[in-house]
Parts: sequence; structure tokens; C-alpha cells
Amino acid sequence: MNVEQSVRQRYSAAAQTAEAELCCPIDYDPARLKLLPPEIVEKDYGCGDPSRYVREGDTVLDLGSGGGKVCYLAAQIVGSQGRVIGVDMNNDMLALARKYQGEMARKLGSDRVRFLKGYIQDLALDLEATEAWLRENPGQEAASLSAFQADQKSERPLILNASVDLVISNCVLNLVNEADRAQMIREIFRVLKPGGRVAISDIVSDEPVPATLKQNPELWSGCISGAFGERAFLQAFVDAGFLAVGYDKWSAAPWRVVEGIEFRSVTLTAVKGEAAPCLDYGHAVIYRGPFASVSDDEGHVFPRGERMAVCERTFKFLTEGPLKNDFIGIAPAVPRDPPATWCLPSGTRRPAAETKGGLYTAACCGSGSCC
Repeated sequence: MNVEQSVRQRYSAAAQTAEAELCCPIDYDPARLKLLPPEIVEKDYGCGDPSRYVREGDTVLDLGSGGGKVCYLAAQIVGSQGRVIGVDMNNDMLALARKYQGEMARKLGSDRVRFLKGYIQDLALDLEATEAWLRENPGQEAASLSAFQADQKSERPLILNASVDLVISNCVLNLVNEADRAQMIREIFRVLKPGGRVAISDIVSDEPVPATLKQNPELWSGCISGAFGERAFLQAFVDAGFLAVGYDKWSAAPWRVVEGIEFRSVTLTAVKGEAAPCLDYGHAVIYRGPFASVSDDEGHVFPRGERMAVCERTFKFLTEGPLKNDFIGIAPAVPRDPPATWCLPSGTRRPAAETKGGLYTAACCGSGSCC
């Protein structure tokens, strides 16, 4: 039995009868849980609560949405101007999630959630469209199916490029075959808007998982054998081009220990950078500390307390993005016109003479009140 078959069979069974071994204890917002049908709450499987990262007005994509619990929680947060899309490959889980769409639309005041059948490692492929084509074209050669799928992915992708504000997932990425994981994370990058965010709750291991465990179908479908390594999980998102990649949540106690390996729940967060040219208008940033220096995923180095030259794109990311509390920004009093294409080496200081009269941002005291 391969990975996909093992996962599909176990989660189909879990859609019929709740299975406690497939989830870690999680504290969801009790007020939002009250709105959900009991069956969805009982048959939810995960290791975190990525709905906490949802903002009003977001378009949210939930990878491996299962019975729809996190989607329906997120729908309460996005409001009438937002929407939530769940993607899952399992028919039984999709049936459970869709069963309550009408009821939840009435409770929410609008129909803002939809569930699509697809692989999370190929978010352009519409599996229901493929199934419909196969019914209408029985006996066709594999080449004809491949041609249909290629056209569908190109012209009518399941999830459009740059269409999502936030991608979330709850203990699902580790279920995907290891050979498909780089593509899966590239797909997450593709569907996110510039500036879009990631919040992935999953299981990581403190040591490499041996082949003997990886070949165990029950442990794989149980979110153990396929666990990412602690560093490898972060690095996979860095390699795909994400910025500010880090662990926002980390379970102190392991969920399970198998053959001496600790498996624990984490939540990874990251941001897709803006697709803008790197232009030098004369901006600078100062890293506040407390470390002697830090470096980012694009190779910039920021010594503590130094006025470092940055392009406008990096300036905006460091002073408006998830790292804004760590940097003081200095916008030039008179921006260079025209700006120069960025060509300064990493570690270039911006002389104080060039920043006099500049507009300072994020200049607040530790208490949060501006000085």
C-alpha cells in the first residue's frame, strides 16, 4: 500500500467514526466552536489552531481541510468580505464538510466557504473536473487524459495564481509523499498574493525518522512517519522563497515518542515577499537588538544599532511586516529621483549625513507608547 492509499483509507474511516489517535489536544475558541455542528467537531483531526492567524477580509486557503472545522472557524473571522476555501482529496471528508454548508451559511449570514477536491501538492489540478472527464470519455488513452489535465491546469486552475491572503493547514503536510513536498511548498508560494502569509500547524521530529518507520503505513497516516525534521521544515519554506520563516508555536511536551524520537506539534509562519524591484531611494534601518547582529533570508546583515542601507522593498518589509517591532526605519527626507537600481553589497552602512531630517518609523518605547 502506498502513502496516498494509506492516508485515504484511514481518513475515510475517520470521517465515519471519530479516531482519537489522529489528533493532539487543542484549545480552540469556545465561542466560535459553539456555532459548529457537533459531528464536525467530533471528527476533526489536527495538532494546532491555524485559525488564530486569520484576519477580517482575508481569502483563506485551508490545505487538507478534512471535515471543515478550521474552515468554518476561519469563516467566522473573515467576515462577509472574506472567503474560505478548503482543499482535500478525500471524498468522505469532503462529503462531511459539504453536508453542513447550507446550515453554516445561514448561521454566518452568507455563503463564504467552499470545498474543492484536489491534491495539496498540485493546487492547479481539479480532481472533480478530471473525474467528470473520465466519465464522459471512457476508454481514452492516458495521453488524452494528460492533455486534458494540462489544459485544465493552465486555463482553469483549481486555485489561481496570487489569489490567497493566508494559507493554513492543520497536521496535513506530513501526510504527503516526501518526493512531492518541494512541489507542494512551491504551490503554496504560487497561490499566495505578494505579502501573503502562511500558518502551518504540523508535526516535527527531533531526529531523522528511520526507513523502518517510514515504511509503516499506520504510523505514516498517523502523522508520525512522515514528520518533517525540526530544521528541515523551516528550510523547505526558505528554499521556496518565503521570508520571515519561523516557529510561532512550539509544544514543550512531545505528542508521541516512538523509538526514542520525539514528535511534537509546531506552527510555522512565513510571508511571501512583494514582487517589486529593488530600488535605492536612500532608506535605512536600525536593528534594535538584543542580539549582536541578525541576518535575513535574502542575505542582508544587520548589526545592532547600525544604520544599514536597504532598498525600498526591504525597508517596507522590515518596518511594516512581521519584523516591524525589531527595526527602526529611516525614510529619506528627499528620496533619490530617479532611484538607483540596488547594487550595494550586504552590510553597507548608510552614513548619518544621508539620513538627517529623515522620517523615523517604529520609534516606540518598550512599553509600546511612542517616545
